[in-house]
Formats: sequence, structure tokens, C-alpha cells
Amino acid sequence: MEPRRRPGEHVLIRHVLRERVLHAVPSRVVEHTESALVTWIAPGTSMAYPRGLDERGALLSPDRWEIELRSWFGNGCVDLTPTGRPHMIRHFWRDGAFQGWYLNLQRPLVASALGFDTMDLQLDLWIAADGQVTWKDEDHLEQAVGFGMLDEAEAASARAEAERVLGEWPFPTGWEDWRPDPSWPLPELPAAWSTVPAGTGAG
Repeated sequence: MEPRRRPGEHVLIRHVLRERVLHAVPSRVVEHTESALVTWIAPGTSMAYPRGLDERGALLSPDRWEIELRSWFGNGCVDLTPTGRPHMIRHFWRDGAFQGWYLNLQRPLVASALGFDTMDLQLDLWIAADGQVTWKDEDHLEQAVGFGMLDEAEAASARAEAERVLGEWPFPTGWEDWRPDPSWPLPELPAAWSTVPAGTGAG
């Protein structure tokens, strides 16, 4: 995940599939070390968001995904992404109280001109603040394989990584009591958010 980013720096975190950006969120670097990148998504941040589900909640073929510009909904989040690992841990609060962690399985981050690129592997876990674990979107993982978004080997690897994280049990992560500087301005979505040079990106 080089080059190392400075605390306070704005970076764009994108999910890229075959040189198409499906999701792009401007974030602020909180900490970037050899072992992990920690970023903050502020409420109201402008982003590019995918509409990739049908009316029944099933995953659509990626060529049918529509990308809309919208604001980050709800409270802000801290994302902890370990270096070289295919997952990210998102921290959620509500009315100032910590709610839990969202384990997002995704390809390891790849540095880009605007920040970092990855690609969602569809499988997710919710770990409540009391430690209760809920597996999510296992059907989306199977559908993604069917659409060729990833192959069987990567799907199996995503499941294995989820089990590995649960075995390691990195909760709490140490970021549960962190709060952003209220004077920080919102980052902007760069005009070139959808530009992916040929042969680059995480997907």
C-alpha cells in the first residue's frame, strides 16, 4: 500500500471491476502504517454509489449496475484495512454509541493516483458490540461467481479469510473510542473519480 499517506490527507477509496469504477468514496487518512490503513468517512461526503441489486435484493450482473452520485448516509465510519489482507473492518456508531464492526471481504488495496483501489468480494459479516456474529450476503457471493465477477477459488478464499479473522478475533480494534476533529472539512469527489488507466486497479 505504498506510498505511505499522511494523517489528514484525503484519499479516494474505489472498487474497480475490469477498469470500471463501481464505488468511490473520498476519505480522510487517520493513520497509515506498515500494517494497516485507517481512514474516516464523514457524514454527508459526496460519493459514487452502485445500484447493483434488483427489487428482491438479488445481485445484478455488473453490466446492469447503475452508478449514482449521492451523499454518505447515516453516521461517519472508521475503516481499518490491514496491509495485504483481503478484508476491511468498518466501525459503526449511532448517536455517539459504538454499535459494532462490519467485516467487508475485498481484494487487498492497490495504490492509485487518487488513493487506493480494491474490489468488493460480496461476502460480509456483522459483529455486534457484544460479540454476536452474523454472516451476510452469502447468496451475493454465489451470484458474483455466477456472473464471473470472481471465480470459485476467490470465493473460497473470501470465506477462508472471514473464518481467519474470526479466529484471530481482532475486536476491539482500538478505534472504538476515536472521534474525528469536528473542524475537518468534507473531502470532495475528484472529477477524475471514474478514470482508471488501462492495466491498473484492483479488479
